[in-house]
Amino acid sequence: MDFLQLLSWACIVFTVGMFSTGLTDLKKMRESRSAENVQFLPFLTTCLNNLGWLYYGVLKQDGTVILVNTIGAVLQIVYIVFYLNYTKQKKLVMAQTAAAGAVLTCSYFYFMVYLPEGDTRLSQLGLTCSLFTVSMYLSPLTDLVQIVRSGNVACLSFPLTVATFFTSTSWCLYGLQLNDYYIMVPNTPGIFTSLIRFCLFWRFASVSQSSPSYKPMHI
Repeated sequence: MDFLQLLSWACIVFTVGMFSTGLTDLKKMRESRSAENVQFLPFLTTCLNNLGWLYYGVLKQDGTVILVNTIGAVLQIVYIVFYLNYTKQKKLVMAQTAAAGAVLTCSYFYFMVYLPEGDTRLSQLGLTCSLFTVSMYLSPLTDLVQIVRSGNVACLSFPLTVATFFTSTSWCLYGLQLNDYYIMVPNTPGIFTSLIRFCLFWRFASVSQSSPSYKPMHI
């Protein structure tokens, strides 16, 4: 097994593991018959991100990207369906889902109809997916600032932080091996934000020792 193939399996295992952390929220919704205290937008934005990278993988004929994002998209759709079933804010959630569907439809026509086939379509799609992924990694920074101010890490998930770190590192190395900066660059912020969270756990974990476990939060 060469290094690229090893990285491919690492990307698959770590990324699917990270996507599977949503099963905790799914279990919570089933047991409580409620979507209270479960965030919906991370499911929706991750699904859009998966679909974008899935199309990128298809255009580039990259089996690893295709497999990972197919599994990710299916899981996010399952989470979304469960959330719709248990939430009390069905109109708001339906509106957000419809807006995401409109964005997806417009993107489809732009990349499939407007842009010519070949490198132009691939590069523009890669850039779009990269920017979207970077925004997802950087969006929780305001929450991290609040944690620094409060000194309480009870709202952070340590297993999710570990999964994010190894996932981002694997994809960064995978993109480097392929000389694909659209894969490598957007995963770099994931490494840095994970390191910041590790530092927060090291600095403030003793403050939260009375808590039975870390509560998962989508950041």
